[in-house]
Amino acid sequence: MKKQLVLEDGSVFVGEAFGATTDVNGEVVFNTGMTGYQEILSDPSYCGQIVTLTYPLIGNYGINRDDFESISPSLGALIVKEHAVFPSNWRSEEPIHQFLESKGIPGLSGIDTRRLTRQIREHGTLKGKICSIEEDANQVAASLAKDVFPINQVAQVSTRSPYSAPGRGDRVVLIDYGMKHGILRELTARGCDVVVVPYNTTYEEVLQLHPDGVMLSNGPGNPQNVPEAVATIKGLIGKVPLFGICLGHQLFALAAGAETVKMKFGHRGSNHPVQELATGRVDITSQNHGYTVAEESLEGLDIVVTHRALNDGTVEGLEHRTAPAFSVQYHPEASPGPEDSNHLFHKFMKMIQMQKEGLVHAKA
Repeated sequence: MKKQLVLEDGSVFVGEAFGATTDVNGEVVFNTGMTGYQEILSDPSYCGQIVTLTYPLIGNYGINRDDFESISPSLGALIVKEHAVFPSNWRSEEPIHQFLESKGIPGLSGIDTRRLTRQIREHGTLKGKICSIEEDANQVAASLAKDVFPINQVAQVSTRSPYSAPGRGDRVVLIDYGMKHGILRELTARGCDVVVVPYNTTYEEVLQLHPDGVMLSNGPGNPQNVPEAVATIKGLIGKVPLFGICLGHQLFALAAGAETVKMKFGHRGSNHPVQELATGRVDITSQNHGYTVAEESLEGLDIVVTHRALNDGTVEGLEHRTAPAFSVQYHPEASPGPEDSNHLFHKFMKMIQMQKEGLVHAKA
């Protein structure tokens, strides 16, 4: 069945529908990863977005039970150049079109994803709608230009109530803003006693759990739309070691008094080079974000830049001058992507241990 993608600027891309056949609108973004489509599909940070994959063949190794980053995918739709109808891999349990259909997620294939990506890079992320080719594209575009999309994405994907992943090691409270399972896996692999709590948990409620450390997870949307999270982090800085990832990094910055801004088209992929300023070390990182910390807003604050993106110079890491707290804009748990920066979990554990021993917190 033919369907069309209409963008708010009037551009039209016609392709073949696969997966669910429902219409959907959302912010159209692109991811440059060559593999890891299952992790991308299940990453809560894509909540409500229409995701374009730049790699031309998607679905060739199917869908398996092991590579999910959430139980219920929350992205709006998937756009690809070509999807594999008959996957070939020993772990494959179903083809991608069958998975999307079962989850109610529309797909669109057969369009020029290179042209679409170049358009987003030139003009910035655009609102779009996947709909019937019978709909008038001009009317759809005019409607999209006036549409205001929901801003409660974090509330949609966060856990509704606390739960535990028991361990015999350090107690880590993981605040779920749209947590990828990879973060939880990294903590449990280190023996941590993890308690996952909702995004709107207060700092008093966090401290009542007697954490040795607090992890601020990734998540979707604009960090400025989660003021309750900023208030919680403000209350935690200096009281317990903190480690923020992606949205957690941005929320940490806001809590310290910095500002965040929307990027032209964001960072989404598994090949982004990031440099650690103190050592010159460069890690290839997995990223998924549309907002960044405004570096000029850091002047005079108690946080300093520790990492920088080599492609565009944006802030990729922060650390508090006096409190045991740091954050990174990228994903050290990868999933998908390279694991160059996995050592940051070791840094967090070391920070927790040094805090217990009353020593100065671990530096980057």
